[in-house]
Amino acid sequence: MVIRLFLSISLTAGAGAQSLKQLTLARPAPEGKIIAIGFLGAWERWDDEHRNVRKLALRLRERGFEAETFANHSLRTAKKAVTGALDRNGNNRIDPDEAAGARVVIFGQSMGGGATVALARFLHSKNVPVLLTVQVDSFGFRDGVIPANVKVAANYFQHHWFTIRGENQIRAKDPARTRILGNYEFEYPLWKVHTWPESWPRRVFGGAHARMEADPLLWSRIENLILEASLGKEFTQ
Repeated sequence: MVIRLFLSISLTAGAGAQSLKQLTLARPAPEGKIIAIGFLGAWERWDDEHRNVRKLALRLRERGFEAETFANHSLRTAKKAVTGALDRNGNNRIDPDEAAGARVVIFGQSMGGGATVALARFLHSKNVPVLLTVQVDSFGFRDGVIPANVKVAANYFQHHWFTIRGENQIRAKDPARTRILGNYEFEYPLWKVHTWPESWPRRVFGGAHARMEADPLLWSRIENLILEASLGKEFTQ
């Protein structure tokens, strides 16, 4: 735990405060729109366009999603934003008919993976279904158990030495309601040179955890998964 905390701090550039006024997420979101929520890792800025969580959210916006990103420690702000996006009648809560029509996907990296599961649990308490959750090298409290309101969940991780090591085994709280698509391990050997954009602290201290966050092929795979879920694909594995 001490190593995880040290490395988390080493990977950051100092996150700024995040408020509802800074968000582009519509409140309320147009009926039928897919709401895509991404959580960044460590104490990274919520709008850091160098991070792949943010890059993916911006690409999803271009595809017509109501997409927004959050710092993982701004979970309260994320809850308020999603509630506002689903609250079409303006009574400051999510009514049953609003919950039933919700189309939500959530994804996050590192501590953002833990925030992904936490937001899904919050939506479960409001009877809001979640189409998909995706965790990338996730860690956090209770991030290994996916709540029953999630239809499909996927987990990507690496387990190299001397770096933050992500959750390697997520499971469904209710397997009859949630399909775990897979727990996928990725390898990032030190001898393999890449040209992904990273700051020097990430190169020095981040190890495979940072390389996984910067992997464009991984995030392309996640984008395709989100698009498939949004189109109603029935996953069989």
